[in-house]
Amino acid sequence: MSRAMFEYTKTVLDKVSFDTTLFCREVQKALQRLLPYEIEELKVFIESLVQQNPDLNQCLIYLKE
Repeated sequence: MSRAMFEYTKTVLDKVSFDTTLFCREVQKALQRLLPYEIEELKVFIESLVQQNPDLNQCLIYLKE
């Protein structure tokens, strides 16, 4: 079940990547919802999205916690 949540989170983040505020909010939700090893995988995924859309860079601060 948890893996499904991780895949769903990636899908949502990909779809809201056009809006920085929405993206940051979804990142915060994901960090509360996912397991520690999934958060590490999510960091890699988010960094790839940031390379495509540099405006999302400000959301990386939530991943430092």
